[in-house]
Amino acid sequence: MEAFKRLLLMTKKYYLRFILAAICMVIAGGLQSALPLVSKPAIDEIFVSKDMSALTWIPFAIVGIFLFKGLCNYGQNILMSSIGLRIVADLRNKLYECIQRQSLSFFTGHPTGMLMSRITNDVLSVQSAASEAVTALVKDTFTLVCLVGVIFYMDWKLALLAMIVFPLTVYPIAWFGRKMRKVTTSTQITMGTLNSLLQETIAGTRIVKAFCMEKYESDRFGAENERLFKLNMKTVTINAISSPLMDFLGGLGIAAVIFYGGYNVVQGYSTPGTFFSFIAALLMLYEPVKRLTNVNNTINQGIAGADRIFSIIDRVPDIIDKTDAQALPPIQNSIDLQNVSFRYEEKPVLKNVNLTIRAGEVVAFVGMSGGGKTTLVNLIPRFYDVSEGRVLIDGLDIRDVTLSSLRGQIAIVTQQTILFNDTVRNNIAYGDICTTEEEIYKAAKAANAHDFIMKLPNGYDSNIGELGTKLSGGEKQRISIARALLKDAPILILDEATSSLDTEAEIEVQDALDNLMKGRTTLVIAHRLSTIRNADRIIALVNGEIVEEGNHDTLMARKGEYYRLYNLQFKDEGNGNDRLAKDVE
Repeated sequence: MEAFKRLLLMTKKYYLRFILAAICMVIAGGLQSALPLVSKPAIDEIFVSKDMSALTWIPFAIVGIFLFKGLCNYGQNILMSSIGLRIVADLRNKLYECIQRQSLSFFTGHPTGMLMSRITNDVLSVQSAASEAVTALVKDTFTLVCLVGVIFYMDWKLALLAMIVFPLTVYPIAWFGRKMRKVTTSTQITMGTLNSLLQETIAGTRIVKAFCMEKYESDRFGAENERLFKLNMKTVTINAISSPLMDFLGGLGIAAVIFYGGYNVVQGYSTPGTFFSFIAALLMLYEPVKRLTNVNNTINQGIAGADRIFSIIDRVPDIIDKTDAQALPPIQNSIDLQNVSFRYEEKPVLKNVNLTIRAGEVVAFVGMSGGGKTTLVNLIPRFYDVSEGRVLIDGLDIRDVTLSSLRGQIAIVTQQTILFNDTVRNNIAYGDICTTEEEIYKAAKAANAHDFIMKLPNGYDSNIGELGTKLSGGEKQRISIARALLKDAPILILDEATSSLDTEAEIEVQDALDNLMKGRTTLVIAHRLSTIRNADRIIALVNGEIVEEGNHDTLMARKGEYYRLYNLQFKDEGNGNDRLAKDVE
């Protein structure tokens, strides 16, 4: 129930709306309980005593009760729905902000589809608990109290007889609640898995089609969808059985009341008006009890969603600013890795790395897949934190500076170009959307992108589609380079930006990269070794350790790890063909 308490606390910001809604609910509940009181004189004075004056005022009283009750119900519905929707919007914002603050390791352990499910399905399940359940708790509880008062006022003996049934409802209500929470949690997990399948197969549709795996993926989706169907049916079953059970238990109470109350009327101990108004109040009484039973199910569904939501919101990011973190001044001297080791889930990735990268130097990292190249470079912008040792920039430990000032001085161009479903202009200006048009044009020209951009239907205002699907590989890469140029950061990280391009596109992109690298400290993760022959230094990594470093000529003469990698990748080196044999991670 802790999660539900937290949801209720979130309504504090909207206490004025809640107070108004509560007033409406109290009035509506009171008017509902007034109906049985009106039915007694209606029966006794109109149908038994045939009093014409009662025939004049009682219908108007009933119309007035229903009119004001309807207005109050309308008011509380609007107010409580606005509170519920506002809480849902607040939760989505908090959840998204928290996800954005997490480190890369968080996303490794949480698939995209699962996170999408938290923001969509889990939050929706909370909406009912935050609005409908609270409404029922306030309104139906007040109505219940009023109606109980009415039936005890009319005939306390009959009321006690009717109340015997209520203790019988406690156990099934609690059992259904526990069952509903368990089923809802399983449903939300399955929905997250379904979202993951959707995200993977839609994003990887080319691979699916290339390997003729449409049927396999459809079967996989169908199996998970069938599991979701069965869980949803369990939810429906629990909800469906709750109401008939309450009806049956209520029927037992009503049967007992009719027997005893009818006997009193026959014997002349009570009037028909009293008896039928009591029955009316009793029937009305069972309706809020049934709704409160369903509210228990709704609350448990909401709690299951809220537990999953708060588990993310309460998660402290692995990488955050220290309380006394300072801004990192513009880099002047060097990046130093001192005795750096890194483990991922207890698996060693980097071991006691010591390295100094001078300002303006181009340093390339080579090695077989899994050697630690990408991990080492990802330590610089603090995508991960070192397990041991430290990373210094101009003598400052990067853990002692703010993330914004650190990452603000680093530009990244990756092999897998990440662009957004937006205009060319906004993709280039990403990170500083207030930049001038002249600066955007200048960056695009330096990236050899201006000419093809101007040929697009709307030029810089053309939408490039999801992940830039409307552009070729080379065009996407040049947009990415223009974005990095516009950032004008002193540190540049290149995750071999040309390895997936054809020769013509590679020439265009390489020229743009040359413009980008001028005057910057550049770290290159090398896949095509031909692209790093002119690097100031080449660092060879094997199993997370630096085994050699030097420029191309020095390392080739040494005939060590770099020489081995180079010969693996190129053939006919002696003829100067530089023909690519295979890419090495």
